[in-house]
Amino acid sequence: PALTVTWEELYEMEIVKKARAWNRMRDVDTIEGINRSMLFGGYREVIRDADRAYAGAIWKAAAEILGNRDRIRIVIVAGPSSSGKTTTTIKLCESLKAMGESLQLLAMDNYFWNLKDQPKDEFGDYNFETPEALDKKTINRNLTDLLAGDEADIPIYNFKTGRREAEGRKMRLQPGQLLVIEGLHALHSDMTKGIDPRSQFRVYIEAICQLKDAQGNFLPWTDIRLFRRMVRDNLHRNYPPLKTIGHWHYVRKSEKAHIVPFIKAADAVVNGYLPYELPVHKKYLYGSLKEAVERFGDARGREDALKRASRCLSYLESVDVLEDDSIIPPTSLLREFIGGSAYSY
Repeated sequence: PALTVTWEELYEMEIVKKARAWNRMRDVDTIEGINRSMLFGGYREVIRDADRAYAGAIWKAAAEILGNRDRIRIVIVAGPSSSGKTTTTIKLCESLKAMGESLQLLAMDNYFWNLKDQPKDEFGDYNFETPEALDKKTINRNLTDLLAGDEADIPIYNFKTGRREAEGRKMRLQPGQLLVIEGLHALHSDMTKGIDPRSQFRVYIEAICQLKDAQGNFLPWTDIRLFRRMVRDNLHRNYPPLKTIGHWHYVRKSEKAHIVPFIKAADAVVNGYLPYELPVHKKYLYGSLKEAVERFGDARGREDALKRASRCLSYLESVDVLEDDSIIPPTSLLREFIGGSAYSY
């Protein structure tokens, strides 16, 4: 589909303006301000307030779903890579259950094609970032069956083996149950082809980072998500930061073509950026980014990776590190990436 929102329009959305004002009020709209909060004791308050704002946005979305429950049968949570979709989905389900709703969850990651069927590039890297990496026909068939009250055979994808399990799981919606879907491309029109749009409530999650560096330039939202994915891939998926950076051009190309265009179709946009996360990323990534800049410096075809690594390293060089991240609550969205979460992923 054609891009339905320009980057200029995106940055002028009301939620972006509110994020900018929220950060300014708490002096965390610059890296220098974040350093001040750590030095003079305001960092814990920033953590508390940021988590409350994030939780409030999710409760607001849940209340809107409840207010339109007569027509809504599917709740979709989508957004670009490492925006916090899984934690947002968990918290949204918690909110809906607290409001008395019964629901079942469907994760679109289980619909990946087997690894052997995914194409490789010249560096031996797989591109999982496009809708074509997913079995869209099976997704659409399963959704159609579930909404009709029929039993569906849901695949189970094993990320360690890169294959679907021989047997999936049976799933059937009970009368009146909500179906909650979470996935990178869950808002893509092919996934819900033939399903009444009025029966869907679409939640879009993004790390709306309104933070300026030492030169007064806004950090790209994608760099925050890159930090998160590097940490998660390294700590929990045995995938080193250098590979994550080298793969990121696929992420950017795909999200601009297949994810960002659907933001205007969302019924609710949730800001998943946390003004306290950059000092945590420094703890986990500073050494790896220095290595990446050195490794990519003379590598042909890695100019994009070098540019990203150099830019991200400059941010970490200017922010103070948080060595003891035990003050990050177990329910924080950041725990999805650094570990120690109260939730199971």
